Amino acid sequence: MNALLGQAWKCPRSAVLVTRRWRVKSTGTKPQPKKFAGRGSNSAPKSFDELQPDEQLRRRLHDRERRTATPEVPALRQKYDEFYDLTKNRLKHLLWEMGKWDPQHREYKAFGIHTLESYIQEISLFKDALRKSFHLASALGMTARTDNPLFWNLRAAFIKGDSTGLTKELRYALETFLMRKKFSKFATELHLDIADLRFPHEWFPATRQLQRTIHLHVGPTNSGKTYNALKALENAKSGIYAGPLRLLAHEIYTRFKAKGKACALITGEEQRIPDDADMFFRSCTVEMTPLNWKVDVAVIDEIQMIADESRGWAWTQAVLGCQAKELHLCGEERVVDLIQELAARLGDKCIVHRYQRLNPLVPMEEAIGPNFTNLQKGDAVISFSRVNLHSLKAGIEEATGRKCAIVYGSLPPETRAAQAALFNDPNNEYDFLVASDAIGMGLNLEIKRVVFESAFKFDGMTHRQLSIPEVKQIGGRAGRYRTANDAVRHGKDQDSASTPALSKWGAPGFVTAMDDQDLEVIRKNLQKDAKPIAAAGVLPPSHVIERFGTLFSPDVPLAFILSRLREMARLSSSFTMCSFSEHLEIADVLKGFDLSIYDRSVLLTAPVALRDKGQKDILKAFAWSIANLSGGHLLEIPEIDLEALDVDTAQLSSAKRKDHLVRLEGLHKAITLYLWLSYRYRGVFTSQKLAFHVKSLVEDKITGCLEATDYAADKQQRRRETLRHQAKLHSKKEEQLLGEVVEELPVAEGGPGLWVEEGHEEPLYREENEVNAALPVRVRRVSLNESTKSRVSQE
Repeated sequence: MNALLGQAWKCPRSAVLVTRRWRVKSTGTKPQPKKFAGRGSNSAPKSFDELQPDEQLRRRLHDRERRTATPEVPALRQKYDEFYDLTKNRLKHLLWEMGKWDPQHREYKAFGIHTLESYIQEISLFKDALRKSFHLASALGMTARTDNPLFWNLRAAFIKGDSTGLTKELRYALETFLMRKKFSKFATELHLDIADLRFPHEWFPATRQLQRTIHLHVGPTNSGKTYNALKALENAKSGIYAGPLRLLAHEIYTRFKAKGKACALITGEEQRIPDDADMFFRSCTVEMTPLNWKVDVAVIDEIQMIADESRGWAWTQAVLGCQAKELHLCGEERVVDLIQELAARLGDKCIVHRYQRLNPLVPMEEAIGPNFTNLQKGDAVISFSRVNLHSLKAGIEEATGRKCAIVYGSLPPETRAAQAALFNDPNNEYDFLVASDAIGMGLNLEIKRVVFESAFKFDGMTHRQLSIPEVKQIGGRAGRYRTANDAVRHGKDQDSASTPALSKWGAPGFVTAMDDQDLEVIRKNLQKDAKPIAAAGVLPPSHVIERFGTLFSPDVPLAFILSRLREMARLSSSFTMCSFSEHLEIADVLKGFDLSIYDRSVLLTAPVALRDKGQKDILKAFAWSIANLSGGHLLEIPEIDLEALDVDTAQLSSAKRKDHLVRLEGLHKAITLYLWLSYRYRGVFTSQKLAFHVKSLVEDKITGCLEATDYAADKQQRRRETLRHQAKLHSKKEEQLLGEVVEELPVAEGGPGLWVEEGHEEPLYREENEVNAALPVRVRRVSLNESTKSRVSQE
């Protein structure tokens, strides 16, 4: 690639012209001079098709007015032109959001724009670069990441996040463009040196001194791979379990305690350390894996999530940095080649253990329909909306007269564990379960049959069809082999390879759906194999972000520093950059606070659900406390909605109880974030014991609200039809604007390129019109100074 978007496009050096010159040179013949065709000459071309190829290309590149398809213009060009129109509209909206140029505009000053003329010039140049990138795509078909990085990233952002994602990517591309000439050659080389992430294994020198053995346990769900890995952990003197969910960490912690083994529970917002033992096991979420502790055995569960675009970096970090003599990785077959390659790079020995399902998984021929009387004992109905889960629970209990447990990601771990135990216990009336895709993350439940309420979901950004791994992970939970609940019940006495689920029902695991249209999608996905994982996700560690951030002025937004780091990062073929989207959103929220680059780096990894109402205000309140090293007592933070605990849910109507449940879950997230920060800023957030007490009160309130909801069969049927329709509309919109994208986008994103260089929970609601429980914006504290207050109070 000899020209990127920041450099002027030279039409005479077009691909067609260069090809003609090369052919002439290779044949050794001299091209004949062109004859000038006068106005009356008979040799003048009569149509566009009769022009020379380079002349046709030149006219196409400079033809700005032709915006409709003609016989000479491919249909794909029209689609890219429509996408260009959408991009221009989003850019116009973005400039409106950023505000007009002003001499005191902090952001424009940080990017070196000091005059109105400079602002107009730079925006015009960016629009010109944007136009050129779309011409490269439509006229030359240059859409690859290396050839046309700006177009590639805009297209990837639109596919992942629709118009919202497109606007965010435009913002970071514009900021990068504005700073393109602000760095000297030496500064750019220094940026590239710091952003060299090709050898992430060198971040863990102590681990590299060990000779580890990696045991890779792969196979489908219900094959016993995790069971065998945990047996190795139980037989060791010291060890670590790292899983994707807090609930899984709680399960293993409870299992080891039941077997009489000293064990610590370590998650982001909770740490239970044994007081009466010097040596103990550690059960943790993968992000909290201790990398500075030498152990005999470490088990890392759901290793295929090493390619997750949001959290994959945590699995990569654990694999590269865990100081264990034996490292047991449990996951899917598609991760084998990648782990073997990483083991070869690290100099570790890799042993692959393959497993088969202990009982078959059978997709059913017919859907169960909307009548819940067709459900059987041990069925789990899967949905992807919290409100819909409660409605399904009420409908099942009303139709069957039996109890239904409920499990989903944003429920507190203790509540989820209690609900799972009720369902697993055969000696009560809880015959059914409604759950989100949280059960596909390794959550152990004794399920006979998995029933998909829909084969489509809203992932927080777009409506889409379930992927092959999602269907197999969730559907594979049918006919579970053994659960941690069994280990807790039986302790040490019964630790054999018995199959309680299979003996209980005497049948394989079954998978079906409520509608025939969804069942067809489920059946097809179960018969397909997912593509192998090609690369492990990484993120720049905090020390790299801190060092990189020191090279910029304090007025430069952290979001730009991160996007610049993303842009200049160099990776090897075995690694890919995880998504920066959540980090960039958090960085935008933190603008205006006097925080060090270290504090900002810490907050980038905080468990914040920014898309939920009120969570931005809570993050700002915590950031204010960190910046001022005060005001961190739980009762001093008005943004934490403690008044929600005073509401008597028994006096609320069914509809208002749903809204109050949203409010309680928002409060639970705020308390969870408070606890997470209390382990990192003990001198600021001093109410840890009170926060745990409030957390337990909120969980009790949530449990009480779970029982109050209603169900309407016709409404649910329309909901499923609408969901399928929305997913088809989204796919149709992508195809209409972008055509059929042949190039498969990787799981993570890259930067827009060097401008001056040559060459992870189910949503609360499924539809926007369902959002009817918005919390009011709280009044900011009066102790803020006026300049900071004006910035902090803006949304």
